[in-house]
Amino acid sequence: MFKVKAELVDFLGDEEKYPCHFCHHIGDEVLFDGERFVGRLCPDVWPLLIPKVNALFQAGPRYVDPAFYYPFWYAPPSVRDPKKKKYDGLGFSNVFKTHAEPRYHMANLVPANAFKWPPHPERTVAGEVAVVCPDLRTAALFVLEAFDLSDRGYSVPFFRRQMATLDKIQKKPGITGDEILGHFSRKQREEIYPPMVPELLAPLVEELQLMGFVEVRDGKFFAAEKGAKKLDQFRNSLSEEERAALGF
Repeated sequence: MFKVKAELVDFLGDEEKYPCHFCHHIGDEVLFDGERFVGRLCPDVWPLLIPKVNALFQAGPRYVDPAFYYPFWYAPPSVRDPKKKKYDGLGFSNVFKTHAEPRYHMANLVPANAFKWPPHPERTVAGEVAVVCPDLRTAALFVLEAFDLSDRGYSVPFFRRQMATLDKIQKKPGITGDEILGHFSRKQREEIYPPMVPELLAPLVEELQLMGFVEVRDGKFFAAEKGAKKLDQFRNSLSEEERAALGF
């Protein structure tokens, strides 16, 4: 589970002519840590934002907006051509150029690099998780990302298990995934919630990798520099009693 950030990165509409009445500014952020939202956000954006925050909280960087999978982003503009219906089934001809529209044209609301000719060489269209304010005169664009592991709310026990796992990896550089559980005592595996079993360990370690806390080389696990700093931060947040209980 992950912490999520939503940042206002641009106004796709004319913010000078149609100013944001919530007084948002580029760079404004809203953070979700697993139990609380922190930051200011226009109430018109909340209904659009919440489903994607929830998806990123659950899946982290693995989440991709389904629109990412559309192939038509990489097709050129077209014109109606009934004579071509016998070929494509609908009747269109390709227009092998990129249309240059005025700055505030509605076409500029499509994802960046869509419908270009020649096509954008990388599959990046709709790759960002984003929402646009429903007032399209202003069209504030918010980009969302999972930026850390969640350590609040009901994520706490799972986060602690992740830190305990990171501790084992740091102490045994080059350990394999199959060996990690063997470095927990039976008490540590079974008497602490949630019980450490392979089915639980796999997604917890995957999340550590996704955040760059753990590196895998030739099937062996190593604590990354970023992970070492995270682990030190976690250790320093614990009481002496908690450190002893967790085996730190």
